[in-house]
Amino acid sequence: MEKFISVIIPNYNGIATIGKCLEAAFSSRYEHFEVIVVDDCSLDNSAQIIKKYPCRLIQLKEHSGVSKARNIGAKNSKGETLFFIDADCLLESNALSLANKTMQERNIKVVGGTYTKIPYDRNFFSIFQSIFINYFETKKEEPDYLAAHNMAIDSGLFREIGGFAEDSFIGIMAGVEDVEFSHRLKRAGHRLYMNPEMFVRHIFNFSLPRSLCNAAKKSMFWIMYSMSNRDLLADSGCASAELKLNGFFWSLSLFLVMLCFFIRDTAFLAPIPVFFALNLFFNRGLVKAFYDTKGLIFTFTATLYYTTLYPLAIWTGALVGAMKSIVN
Repeated sequence: MEKFISVIIPNYNGIATIGKCLEAAFSSRYEHFEVIVVDDCSLDNSAQIIKKYPCRLIQLKEHSGVSKARNIGAKNSKGETLFFIDADCLLESNALSLANKTMQERNIKVVGGTYTKIPYDRNFFSIFQSIFINYFETKKEEPDYLAAHNMAIDSGLFREIGGFAEDSFIGIMAGVEDVEFSHRLKRAGHRLYMNPEMFVRHIFNFSLPRSLCNAAKKSMFWIMYSMSNRDLLADSGCASAELKLNGFFWSLSLFLVMLCFFIRDTAFLAPIPVFFALNLFFNRGLVKAFYDTKGLIFTFTATLYYTTLYPLAIWTGALVGAMKSIVN
């Protein structure tokens, strides 16, 4: 049975992507759905683009954050199922059907999907990020959280659980509001299920600076939330055990390089190849995902980036987040 689905899209200054997002949404092979876009007081002209499509547009009078935008979309929806995506995500044509089928066949009320391995924009840093997220989000059938860039949930359960947190702490931290929401669902006894075939195609437009800035920002918010939730070492989606080990081995290697420089003894460098080999072993699943998707040359470059520059951004964000948490 095809349940009526409300696709809810928060938009803030999404002029570069919202048209593509809506084009993809209305290309769905599913028949019974509506699209609701909540414009979070955008400063660009994206609302004019949204008005060209047969969706419902709700325009907020002041910038209120992604959580409130999603909640208002849900409040004004008609669907038995709510399907959340972002304004820079393109629904695959079978995504709504897969959500409906999965929820009914498995008798569950919430299901998540992920990004396609190859994103909309096919440059190195965007592909790296899409494979990275796809791999870590789909590692577990019942994950620690489901991301709101691709999440379907029974509308009654959404209202019962209270929607996404809008408070000053969680609401401002884009990227963890869905983690906190997922944790609330789990504490209430609800299963989180990941369908690794339920895709959206993300528009990253990442360059090296944007990739590193994104990693630092996400890490900062993750640390702030994890410190409050007391689960710093949890193997949680993209804040995975592998990523944390990657940062650990990187920091150990950096420490040895500094000792070598100051003490002028190259013997300190001897363990670094061992640390690198251990890091590759623990991250072999991600390395395989790089290889399976884009082959040997990409794997070499992506692995080098992941083990050298990427940890620097992660540690920078983590330290800033830890300091903010201590101060607050």
